[in-house]
Amino acid sequence: MTHRTEPRKTAQDTADAALRRDRFGKLPERIRLEDTVETRPATLPDPARDRYHADEWLVRYCG
Repeated sequence: MTHRTEPRKTAQDTADAALRRDRFGKLPERIRLEDTVETRPATLPDPARDRYHADEWLVRYCG
């Protein structure tokens, strides 16, 4: 019959565990939903941007 033994705990192991618990033992502060959204005023659309150009396909595909 085999029997298992637990690994020995040293003073360094318990000190490391305490440091880990201090650093990672609690969740960070909650961030409110209002703080995660950025709002900016909308800009006016550029009328020249959407203007139709009859020869655009020539420049795009042949030039």
